[in-house]
Amino acid sequence: MADLFATAGLETGAPRPLADRLRPQRLGEVVGQEHLTGPEGMLTRMIAHHSLGSLIFWGPPGTGKTTVARLLARETDLHFEQISAIFTGVADLKKVFEAARGRRAVGQGTLLFVDEIHRFNRAQQDGFLPVMEDGTITLIGATTENPSFELNAALLSRSRVLVFKSLDPEAIERLLQRAETLEGRRLPLDPDSRAALAGMADGDGRYLLGLAEELLALPPGPELDIAALSATMQKRAPIYDKGQDEHYNLLSCFHKSLRGSDVNGAMYWAARMIVGGEDPGTVFRRLACAASEDVGMADPQAMPQVVAAWTAFDRVGWPEGRLFLAQAIAYVATAPKSNAAYSAFNAAIALAKSTGSLPPPKHILNAPTKLMKELGYHAGYRYDHDYPDAYAGQQFFPDELAGDRRAEFYVPNERGFERDVKKRLEYWARLKAERQGGNK
Repeated sequence: MADLFATAGLETGAPRPLADRLRPQRLGEVVGQEHLTGPEGMLTRMIAHHSLGSLIFWGPPGTGKTTVARLLARETDLHFEQISAIFTGVADLKKVFEAARGRRAVGQGTLLFVDEIHRFNRAQQDGFLPVMEDGTITLIGATTENPSFELNAALLSRSRVLVFKSLDPEAIERLLQRAETLEGRRLPLDPDSRAALAGMADGDGRYLLGLAEELLALPPGPELDIAALSATMQKRAPIYDKGQDEHYNLLSCFHKSLRGSDVNGAMYWAARMIVGGEDPGTVFRRLACAASEDVGMADPQAMPQVVAAWTAFDRVGWPEGRLFLAQAIAYVATAPKSNAAYSAFNAAIALAKSTGSLPPPKHILNAPTKLMKELGYHAGYRYDHDYPDAYAGQQFFPDELAGDRRAEFYVPNERGFERDVKKRLEYWARLKAERQGGNK
């Protein structure tokens, strides 16, 4: 084996990646997670008080979850065992638990680190409970998904969830400086391209160091500007799982920005989704919902604008179609807002559920047969177009709900077109009172 290494020009074995060579040796060296690993961090306090229990590490990739788990095992003199839920089955888990029981019998505890723990199904997750409860293992599970949705309540109740943050610019810069110190040379980047490199990493320290390693391996030459950096490196898309938690998070941010009339925020979140690979149809669907739920009758043109832009997008496609998407976003975000129609229909549904099958008033029922006419169907119906203003002022609710305030669902506001609708409704209410022979 030594001859093979010598032939390859290696004295001690395969070269280690930069990220591995820079792996912290103490909790205090972990960057970007000072709320957990700093002098006053939660994990630091747990170790100081000998109160380390089972934990769930929740956060994006490359933020130090595996490294911190290793360091915790070292700090607490626990045997470190690592498995991945992707490659581990029930039989493998049984072997891990049996080995942990053997170590426990001779006074050695086990810290079991389970990467991608959310990949285990419910039954597999339940399998951890007995060995957690009897102290056979201290479990640390790592997940990029929201534990509230992906992990059993029983498992969560026996663990504390700690949130790992994406690395901020300061943490990114500290990592780059460590890499430069270790390699003995600076990255061949000007200030703008150095900032762009941090953006490419998208808060992922492991990915950042992979990019830095590629740049440090370049032959000596002039500093790279942003254009040269883009030509040299392959930029990855921001973290965005179209079927998981981040998908719904960004859709929520987008919709709330539309509702809050923040056109710039709405365009930013839409761009985040598109850059992440989201189907533009998903963005248009949320736009259509906002055009009805949040704009509504304050500007009835919002919905036709969205549908027209969506249709044009389907016909023209990308990249020109982004013009139609941008126009629809701008229209909905800047339109006057009203949820009166949405709220009214919710109230109507609630009343319909609570009042059962009340019969309609007979004067608005058709009478296609003699029997129905004899029963009074259609009797007294007044054709609205035969009256001034095309308004007869009749009652259309079941008799039991006539005059019931619960049936006053739609209450328009004073914004946009709905101001005119409100005036129209008030005018009809006066006419109705007059034509029914009394005043309201």
